[in-house]
Amino acid sequence: ILTFGPFLLSSGLCLGKAMQAQNGPLPKPSLQALPSSLVPLGKPVTIRCLGPPGVDLYRLEKLRSGKYMDQAVLVIPAMTREHAARYRCSYQNGSLWSPPSDQLELIATGVFAKPSLSAQPSPAVSSGGDVTLQCQSQYGFDQFALYKEGDTGPYKGPERWYRADFPILTVTAAHSGTYRCYSFSSASPYLWSAPSNPLDLVVTGLTLSTSLKLNISFVNKVSTTKVSMRVGSLAHQHYTKGNLVRICLGAVILILLVGFLAEDWHSRRKPLVHRVRAVHRPLPPLPRTQKSLGCQEWGRPDGHKPGCHH
Repeated sequence: ILTFGPFLLSSGLCLGKAMQAQNGPLPKPSLQALPSSLVPLGKPVTIRCLGPPGVDLYRLEKLRSGKYMDQAVLVIPAMTREHAARYRCSYQNGSLWSPPSDQLELIATGVFAKPSLSAQPSPAVSSGGDVTLQCQSQYGFDQFALYKEGDTGPYKGPERWYRADFPILTVTAAHSGTYRCYSFSSASPYLWSAPSNPLDLVVTGLTLSTSLKLNISFVNKVSTTKVSMRVGSLAHQHYTKGNLVRICLGAVILILLVGFLAEDWHSRRKPLVHRVRAVHRPLPPLPRTQKSLGCQEWGRPDGHKPGCHH
């Protein structure tokens, strides 16, 4: 037994490594902030690390601080400047650690006064045209971010003092919506200003080419519908006319058959009537010439031939 002990131990280790190699590396978790990663000062936020079922241990790290917590959820009841940072998480199963999640930037907003947001030349722009959204601050910030309601990420402008331009070329209906911008310093990238007043970008109309495309599409649809309706109507009319022709032919054939039967019945009945009438016809009277001859030839028994009286 002692001889086989090291062999069984080494076999178990090899089997464990083979199973780990077969299963592959652990998938990385995801990290999210609820309700949003843009958190006004004093507002609550929850950071949550999500991994596969049956995780043994979660670890949540605040980068560049050397601090970490062995837990999956971090609840922040009131946002402060100290909470603004980058976070990441990982988990452990057995002796294996997963790859780290994507980094989450938790940003505190409302630290500075809000900038102004305008649209040049106008917030009402026709489809296919160009417009520039301009975010401007009264402070010497060199970073600006533009957000559209419904989008997950910001549009960060180039490094420029006091102002940033966000050009939108070839505007479509998808660009319409409500926009806000923020300003901040590259020295403190997680401390942002309050959001600007909302700007509603409105797409006022369609370009000529788009209108032509829509009109052509509409005409094609209407033409197709009309052709389909006409074909259906013609088919219905053809079907109705065919039925009428069949009915008329059937009626003509029936009339002809009745006529033939009537004529045959009449032809069979006519000779029979003549024969019956001939049987019941009275005999014609005898001619008088025969009576005078009989009077001369026939006599009495005594041999006397009387003369015929007229």
